[in-house]
Amino acid sequence: MINVNVDEQIKIISKGADEVIALDELKEKLKEGKPLTVKLGLDPSAPDIHIGHAVVLRKIKQLQDLGHKAVIIIGDFTGMIGDPSGKSKTRKPLTKDQVLENAKTYEKQIFKILDREKTDLRFNSEWLDKLNFRDVIELSSKYTVARMLERDDFENRMNKHLPIGIHEFFYPLMQGFDSVAIKADIELGGTDQKFNVLMGRTIQKEYNLRQQNALFMPILEGIDGVEKMSKSLGNYIGISEDANVMYEKVMKVPDSLIIKYFNLATDLHPDVVDEIEKSLKNGSVNPRDIKMRLAREIVALYHDESEVQSAEEAFKNIFQKNLIPEDLKEVSISENSSLISAMVSSNFAPSNSDAKRLVKQGGVKVNGVKVSDINFELSSDDVVQIGKAKFFKAV
Repeated sequence: MINVNVDEQIKIISKGADEVIALDELKEKLKEGKPLTVKLGLDPSAPDIHIGHAVVLRKIKQLQDLGHKAVIIIGDFTGMIGDPSGKSKTRKPLTKDQVLENAKTYEKQIFKILDREKTDLRFNSEWLDKLNFRDVIELSSKYTVARMLERDDFENRMNKHLPIGIHEFFYPLMQGFDSVAIKADIELGGTDQKFNVLMGRTIQKEYNLRQQNALFMPILEGIDGVEKMSKSLGNYIGISEDANVMYEKVMKVPDSLIIKYFNLATDLHPDVVDEIEKSLKNGSVNPRDIKMRLAREIVALYHDESEVQSAEEAFKNIFQKNLIPEDLKEVSISENSSLISAMVSSNFAPSNSDAKRLVKQGGVKVNGVKVSDINFELSSDDVVQIGKAKFFKAV
């Protein structure tokens, strides 16, 4: 039985959420006091998780802490079709081997966040592979073509006379059937997954099951404060990155996004976040100190305390104790500029071979962290230290 009262559960469940579908229904489920089945479907096509991807996983962890059970569905079957969400053309299907390889990578990463004891990891081929053609016809009869074409990406392609494969209609139908198979009580997704998640409610009703509630989490902007967090844009914080790197990246987050990051990227209680927001608004605390707390909270989710303290100390040494000269030289870099090329172009190393030698010998630090990879790529605002007294800032 769940011992946390309903109002407290709703407060935690709603923290940072963009929308909760059928909140009154959810309250009635919670009043029963039984652990609910919380569903998240993962289409394993991009297995490198950053904290933007982790937003829904963090919410599931909060639900697990309340006593509920997570069912993570690796879409090994649906992944061979590919989610058409936001796509302007039919996606090339992944092979079975590609799907399974990506699924293994996902599995390693999700348990950096979720409680393994309260997580049921399933592959949807378990039930979708067993459907015969009669079953598929029955499933497809539960939804109309007109409703399917209301989906933005399908509607846009229709208007532009771009092809839509019949098989693409089956992706949301099969994802909806996943909710039938596991009898989901709640399904989580990003706001870009609204059509797919709501399909689960529709299909459950058609199979005479209690409908799941839907919980939509907003898209998290990257550390540039503008674009959606993305590895390709270089504005991401990876959950497997070094503690020093994570800490320094969080400190780059614009002040306007501090509270959003507290809500979506940490497990702090909503009442605590409210207090932080008040102190930020009334000016009683320096935003830099609040951001340092944010960095500590995020890094502590993925690293042990000694690594967190080390990262915090490295940041203080470089950025707060004025160990960097005031007349810091700025070096212009292009996207994906290498550390080696920046050292040479800024005349801090006479040649590529000299720059590589310095890096290999441990004489180069980026943002206070020693770098040994000669292929290291710089980001804007990175501070490079060569030896004890040479510094430049990448811009």
